[in-house]
Amino acid sequence: MGKVWSENGKGRRMRRIIDNDYLTLLFRVIIGVTFIYASFYKILEPSVFAKGIWFYHILPGDLINLLAIFLPWAELICGIALIVGWQYRGAVILINLMMIMFMVALSIAIYKGISIDCGCFKASKATENSAMDALIRDFGVIAMTVVLYFSKSKKLMFDK
Repeated sequence: MGKVWSENGKGRRMRRIIDNDYLTLLFRVIIGVTFIYASFYKILEPSVFAKGIWFYHILPGDLINLLAIFLPWAELICGIALIVGWQYRGAVILINLMMIMFMVALSIAIYKGISIDCGCFKASKATENSAMDALIRDFGVIAMTVVLYFSKSKKLMFDK
């Protein structure tokens, strides 16, 4: 009864999975590449991205433009930092904060009944399920980043 979670058999097995070097590296690459890829069109076409943010009808115009300029660079830097393992914990925290922000925006759009593409990648024709699909995908990313946050793996990291 007095045993700590990580001291029992299930806890040790879970800790081995979370700390697995290859799983951690795989999650770092998947999330990092996704964020780098998502940032490119936004960096190249900030006005198109700003228009995509506007369609959510959440932020005032001044914040939309600021976000359209700042967010893609944050995605790019965090994606690179995650892959190379530079400022790793900070990158994971920032990615989680961005994911929560994305999920809140998507949830508001779904609640309002706005048929919208998430704006995550190159703008595409919106479909009725695209916001819900993106929200489900975001939960998967959050699950991977939680594993990354708690992992003690330092395999192929710049900062050890």
